[in-house]
Amino acid sequence: MEDSGEVQVVVKDAEEIARQKTENSLINFKMVTFSLSDKDYAIDIMNVKEIAKAGRFTYVPNALPFVLGVYNLRGEIIPILDLRLFFNIEVPERIDNKLENLLILNVEDQKYGIVVDKIDKVIGVQKSTIQPPHPLFGDINIKYINGVVESNNRLYILLDVERIFASKEAVEQETTAQMSYSNVDTSNLVKEENKAKSVQSVKKENKSENEDAISMKFISESLLSFMNFNVTSVNDEWMKKRFVEWKALKQNQNLQIQNTAEAKEYLETFWSQYSGKWWSEDYSNSVMKALPETNAKQIVVWNPGCGTGIESYSLACILKNKYPNAKIRIYAQDIDLINVSNAVLLNVPSELMNDWYAPYLTKKANGDYTFNQEIKDSIMFEYHDFKNTNALPMVDIIFARDVLSLVDEKSQEAVATDFMEKLKGNAIAIIGDNEMMPSNVNFVEKNIGTLVVFTKE
Repeated sequence: MEDSGEVQVVVKDAEEIARQKTENSLINFKMVTFSLSDKDYAIDIMNVKEIAKAGRFTYVPNALPFVLGVYNLRGEIIPILDLRLFFNIEVPERIDNKLENLLILNVEDQKYGIVVDKIDKVIGVQKSTIQPPHPLFGDINIKYINGVVESNNRLYILLDVERIFASKEAVEQETTAQMSYSNVDTSNLVKEENKAKSVQSVKKENKSENEDAISMKFISESLLSFMNFNVTSVNDEWMKKRFVEWKALKQNQNLQIQNTAEAKEYLETFWSQYSGKWWSEDYSNSVMKALPETNAKQIVVWNPGCGTGIESYSLACILKNKYPNAKIRIYAQDIDLINVSNAVLLNVPSELMNDWYAPYLTKKANGDYTFNQEIKDSIMFEYHDFKNTNALPMVDIIFARDVLSLVDEKSQEAVATDFMEKLKGNAIAIIGDNEMMPSNVNFVEKNIGTLVVFTKE
């Protein structure tokens, strides 16, 4: 019986050892590892949103050195911190616009980007193997360390990101606790407290003019990314007004544009009257009133960005009314090949037969309505990018609504120069309702009725 008891005890001991080995082999904690000045660090993977590379950060005035600026992450503005500077670790000389290794973190529903030397990999460990740090461990104050853990013969310092990005109150509480460690440099704690305050101030919404300027810059970048819309001096006045409206619409919260739908919403008030729509009689009369008085036998018009052709046909009808004895020639251009191809065969809704368009419409054999042959013959639809060379004759009218904002600033200036060179002496140019001519050309701005036109003199 005694021998049997000894065997039973041995079996139980073996089972306990096996159970402990199994428990220790379980991975219940994952962390993203990286290096700072050749030392290994880690962050709980639950705090890591993604890994990225970036180099162009927008400078934030009066920020401390460890705050590199802010960054537009797909429409969301996040502060960027250099952990090496935060922990007073030596940093190699920074090269302008050099791509940095970024960890994008989620901390208490806020996003931050931290710059590190090198991002290594994701490592899984048993949570019970994480050991508390010694008060004097490494170069980093203990309050920013969750613990240390060994994996594959490498020792990782596990950072506490919630304390790194702590609020002022939390920092003050932790500062008091840290005073008990006699070997901790309390002057550094004060410095680090000030750093945490600065991080918190970057996170908070700043309603100053400088913050508005930064927000507008990122909105501009998003409009370019989602809608190919270029914010320049051509539309800057509209942009400033729209930003004020946008802040009110969004109640000054979550101002950034994060997708195409939001970009379209932002631009709703930019597009000219009846853009992409059939014109009202009042608007057609406004355009006709702005056209130059001339007895020329031929009226030449340049209509870049003609879209589906609605604008070109509407313009042709007005020109025929204004200059009944002249030959009308409209050069309608667009970079959308499908639009240009379909414009030639454009059908119109039957209700236009009861509108000002009626004299210029005809009914086809199948019952659909379209423009009569004289109107169709007056328009030459072309697949062409107006930024490129335009082999056009001198023109009487340039009708280019909203298109300048869809090209970059350099192209805007080049196109404006082309406008100036193509216009006859008494000719006019009409651009978008919310656009101005680039300042590199000396157009004269005139208000004619409800429209603004530009002339050479």
